[in-house]
Formats: sequence, C-alpha cells, structure tokens
Amino acid sequence: MTEKIEIPPTEYEFSFARSGGPGGQNVNKVNSKAILRWSPVNSASLPDAVKSRFLEKYASRITLEGELIITSQKFRDQNRNAEDCLLKLDEMIGSVTTPPVLRRKTKPSKASVARRVEGKRITSAKKQQRRVRIDD
Repeated sequence: MTEKIEIPPTEYEFSFARSGGPGGQNVNKVNSKAILRWSPVNSASLPDAVKSRFLEKYASRITLEGELIITSQKFRDQNRNAEDCLLKLDEMIGSVTTPPVLRRKTKPSKASVARRVEGKRITSAKKQQRRVRIDD
C-alpha cells in the first residue's frame, strides 16, 4: 500500500456486481463493479497509531460490523475497477500515516499590537470627526 504499510490480500476481499457505468448493453450482462471489503478494526497490518487515526477520520464510512466498503465502477472491466478500489484504500491509509502537526500557540509581537491599537485610534478619531454636534 504505502511505503511502510503493506496490507496482505488475505485481509480484504473483493466481490463484483453489475455496474451502472459506461458500456451500453454490456452493462446488463457483466459484473464489472468492484466492491472491496476490509476490516481496519481487525487488521494486524496497521500500527496502532495509524489505526486509531484511520478509525477516527473514516468512522462514517465504516459499517457496524467494522468493515470499510469501497466501490468502483469507473471502468468497464473488473481488474481496473479492483485496482481503483485498492488505489482509493491506499490514498485513505496514506492520508493518516503521518500524525497531524500540533499547533503551537503564538503571541502577537509588541510592534504588531502597537500598529493595531494605533489603527484603531485613527479610525476612532476619524469617526468622531464625522459626528454632528448640536450645541444647546
């Protein structure tokens, strides 16, 4: 899959169904849609940190049984659709392999605070000059 993570073919399974994609009457006869089923919860190939990030990010795509279902019907033949499913899985795993960089809080510099306050003071003075004053 990725440079470090390799998922053996025994962990996932393919099934095929009739596709709604291009192909004319061929679509009605051939099962070209590929459906990949993989259980990230039970996968021994994923490190624990990657697994937890994967389950957190793609929780909405995982079924109650703990399976991830990926489909592809982009192409007219099974092999290319199966490869497309594996590419999608590879991209999903690749998106969670590196841990997110924690944001470090920073303070604005004294000069930037001074510029901001000065700008506010100028704007306030400008608006005060626009006011209409009625003397009693």
